[in-house]
Amino acid sequence: MPATPFRQLRRRLHERFVRWALRVPTPEPAPIILTQRRVYVLPTRPGLAFGVALITIFLGAVNYNLSLGHALVFLLAGLGIVTILHTFRNLVQLHIRPGRCEPVFAGSHASFTLLLENPRNDTRTSLRLYLPDAAPIEIDVAAQAVTAATLTLPTLRRGWLALPRITLETTWPLGLVRAWSYAAPDMRCLVYPQPAAKAPPLPWGGDTAQGSRRDGQGADDFSSLRHHQPADPPRHIAWKAVARQEQGPLLTKQFNGSTAQEVWLDWQTTPGADTEERISLLTRWLLDADATGIYWGLRLPQITLAPAQGSAHRAAGLRALALFGHGATHQVAHGVAH
Repeated sequence: MPATPFRQLRRRLHERFVRWALRVPTPEPAPIILTQRRVYVLPTRPGLAFGVALITIFLGAVNYNLSLGHALVFLLAGLGIVTILHTFRNLVQLHIRPGRCEPVFAGSHASFTLLLENPRNDTRTSLRLYLPDAAPIEIDVAAQAVTAATLTLPTLRRGWLALPRITLETTWPLGLVRAWSYAAPDMRCLVYPQPAAKAPPLPWGGDTAQGSRRDGQGADDFSSLRHHQPADPPRHIAWKAVARQEQGPLLTKQFNGSTAQEVWLDWQTTPGADTEERISLLTRWLLDADATGIYWGLRLPQITLAPAQGSAHRAAGLRALALFGHGATHQVAHGVAH
């Protein structure tokens, strides 16, 4: 539904207020400390109703000269003032540090972990954290302790995903007032390309299968993948590679007594109508090659990963594909061959 002019104006005014309320350049270096000038307090709807009730009781007590009515008003007003102080103290001087954010594939949710440190000797109760247009999470931070809070964000495309501005708020203990603050931690998540749902078998043969690697492991050396035939034993089926493809063909592992082939995943020979389609297909091949335990190499414009295997090599290849065309591919240095 298109936004009305009033909503657009409200959103612009809110963004201007947030930029003013942060009071620091963004993103902020760690640790982020919510000082007194960064915490704001306003009454909630129940708090406004509470204030209206106090005024009504006070007018009735004045009109009918009720001393007990005056005492009740002053008692409840004092309770409201003390509530403002406790709600404010529940948030002020909280320390925020960036935690970990593991890489994810495009289309899934990135999990940003923030570390909330409470330097005081009393517990921070019912703190809520949320991202723009997202549901809040509620946590408690014990006295002199650190608590981890995880915020999730959907991913739409590969590359770096920065953590947006977060809001922290509390209405503890009575819900009459809301104390809140904003923070913009310097934190980002690496988003890998989304693997192709359907892909042809690994590109064996020709320039992609140059060389071999001698491991001296006898008849158990993996050689290559080929299409499954009815006579093949079930234990030789590459189940991991098949499971990564929807309605993909069965693939059978081939073994050689002395050598294991190296497969090259080459950008120039990869089919695809556009860049993202080719990146998606290379990602699928990379995962399939890693799942079968073969030695694989990756050739992209301006970068080459020499054939290898293992989790570090897999992470380097996925990182190179994630940052391809984003001006940061040259930062990948693992296994580069000139």
